[in-house]
Formats: sequence, structure tokens, C-alpha cells
Amino acid sequence: MHRIAFRAAFAAALVAVSCLAVPAVAQTGASSRNYAPGFSQRAAGSRMVVVQTDMELFSQSAGGVLEPRADWTEAAQKNFRDALMAQKRVVGDNTIALQEKDMDELAQLNALHGAVAEAVFIHHMLGAPALPTKGRLLDWTLGDAVQPLRERTGADYALFFWIRDSYASAERKVAIVAMALLGVGLAGGAQTGYASLVDLRTGRVVWFNNLARGFGDLREPEPARETVEALLKSFPEVAR
Repeated sequence: MHRIAFRAAFAAALVAVSCLAVPAVAQTGASSRNYAPGFSQRAAGSRMVVVQTDMELFSQSAGGVLEPRADWTEAAQKNFRDALMAQKRVVGDNTIALQEKDMDELAQLNALHGAVAEAVFIHHMLGAPALPTKGRLLDWTLGDAVQPLRERTGADYALFFWIRDSYASAERKVAIVAMALLGVGLAGGAQTGYASLVDLRTGRVVWFNNLARGFGDLREPEPARETVEALLKSFPEVAR
């Protein structure tokens, strides 16, 4: 639990910086930074599996402490899933959707994706110093860890999501207003999300996008739809 809260707080702290450093990451169309070298679209006739979203929603207390809300997370999972499955450009006839129960044996794979996605965001999308072995290319992989998923589903690609969303409590909103009157700025809630398309034959991340912003609400269907559309704005189509 401490690790989850730390990662959520860490991601929220990056929102202001990331919005300044890469303002067009999730607001524009396809960009070369979203694609691995040599990749531009999914292979014709390929199958894709949608992995259960790694998601957690938090309430932000008056003092800024992030408190997990299971009820919000449950509602958000449904809203996000419904909005995602309505994206026919993304989830066509050759798409498999894994349920939460299907991920019991693959939980570590979702955790691995979260760690890799965080590194991609920091070193590739955010503009932090590039790693010596990667330069400015989208050159990341989940390695052989994806093989059980490929064997289980027969899919060619897997679509992963990692999302943390926090909302200022009524007490936090009062604190924000009070401190603003004193000339002190306090942060409210934040929405941070990563989406990755992984080639299951190689484990390579072939497409990546992120959200890092101070707005959005997954607790309601319509705002959840906007979040899905923003995350998938540059998603690669299937070759014809």
C-alpha cells in the first residue's frame, strides 16, 4: 500500500513539470516519439489482447495525503473498460479482452509494465536525461515475461494501461482556497496514465502514450471516455 501511494504521489508531482516539458504529448496526433523505430501500424490480420487496467483512485486529504478509494476504483474500472471497448478503431474483431480473474497468474506482468512505463515516461516522454543505451528512441521491452500471455491468448500484441487518479477532498479544496489567499499554492488532484502496445513475439514496446494533467474524472462515464480518447489519440491502426 505504501508503494502504491508513493507511486501515485510521485506521478502527481510530475504533472506540472511534464505539462511544461512536453505539452503536446497526449494532445496531438501521431508523433515519432510515440512509436518504436521501424513501427507505424499493426500488422494486417493481427490479434490484440487488452490487459486488465492497472488502476487506482485516491482521495486527497486536507494535508495532501493520498487515501485509496476502492469504490471509486471499481466504478472507474467499469467506466474505462466500457469507453475502451467502444473504441472500434482500437478494438476490432481480432481483439481479446482479459478479465481481472484472468490476470491472477499474470499479475507480475502488469507490475512489470507499470515499472517499464514509468521509465519510458521519465526518460523518453518527459525530457529527462536520456539513458546512454537508448538515446531519444522508444527502445524498451518487457522481454520474455510476455511469452505466457502470448501462449495463453495466441495474440500478436498486448495493450497495457497504468492509471492513477486523485481528487481533492472538500477539506483539501478549502485548504487550497485558504492558502491561495495567503499567496501559497497547493496542488489538487491529478490524473496520470500510461498506455503501451507491446509486440508479444518480442516483448518490445512498439507504441507508448501518456497523460499527466490536473484534470479528468474516471468516476463518471463521459469524462472516462475523454480520458480513453486522449490516451489512445495516436494509437496505431491495423495495416490494410
